[in-house]
Amino acid sequence: MIVNCVAYRAGKRLGDLAIDNIRNLLTEPDTFVWLGMHEPDTRLLRKVQEEFSLHDLAIEDALNAHQRPKLEAYADSIFIVVETAQLINDEVQFGETHLFVGKRFIVTIRHGSSVSYAPVRQKCESSPQRLGLGPGYALYSVIDFVVDNYQPVAERLQARFQELEQEIFHKSFDRASIGRLYELKGELIKLRDAVAPINDISAHLIRFHEDIVRKELRPYFRDIEDHVTRITKEADTIREMLTTAIQVNLALVTVGQNEVVKRLAGWGAILAIPTVVFSMYGMNFRVMPELTQEFGYPLVVGGTVVACALLYRRLVRAGWI
Repeated sequence: MIVNCVAYRAGKRLGDLAIDNIRNLLTEPDTFVWLGMHEPDTRLLRKVQEEFSLHDLAIEDALNAHQRPKLEAYADSIFIVVETAQLINDEVQFGETHLFVGKRFIVTIRHGSSVSYAPVRQKCESSPQRLGLGPGYALYSVIDFVVDNYQPVAERLQARFQELEQEIFHKSFDRASIGRLYELKGELIKLRDAVAPINDISAHLIRFHEDIVRKELRPYFRDIEDHVTRITKEADTIREMLTTAIQVNLALVTVGQNEVVKRLAGWGAILAIPTVVFSMYGMNFRVMPELTQEFGYPLVVGGTVVACALLYRRLVRAGWI
């Protein structure tokens, strides 16, 4: 459950640290601790709370893995929840990362589907000057890593939409395609709900908590805001196109149905002529054309055929048949 527990001084790695020794190290100047965990149990979280003096409400939230993205400020620490997203077997899987950040520490807790933050730690350790700015830079690096992982997810959802778009415009009505469009729209909504709150979190960190996020780090969080805004706009654009595609598909289905109705109505009008003519012969009249005239019956049949042919020609020109 404990992935890493490392102490840093002036941006340089001091070495791995036992969890029981954290409290003593937090009193040393220019030193902070970075603890990374994956789905810890209650016992471990209570131990972490004791070592870092974390608030009870924040620990309760961390125990429940289904939290909305948010930032909660307490007396000497902040608690942040961000949602993570990644592609697994071409499916979007969402997870959560909980972060406790103080002047001398940062604690990351991964829940559900989430990529390891080992590359983030390595990148930070390769820039000791920036890491010397304290846990604020580690916080930026983690959030930036989470936001960067949204981009391939958004690109894959856009590619999936383009594939479905080809199907709905080149095929007749397909209930399965419409169902996949709705599923894709649901994934886009989830992605947007995960991305959008990070803008508010970054803005809050820029304006407040100077003891954690120094002035030198504010441009980095503004860069996160820029990335989040771009991904949010992409998700909104794809979602609008999805809605439009569904409406266009339904309109095309309606047009196709109208064409069928027009053809049926046209053939119905043609068949109405012989129906009317020949129904007359079922009436109880003594004088009928074919009874008193030698060529009466052929003339009636021929006239009916000619009338049907003329109506057929007229309907073809009108585009009904």
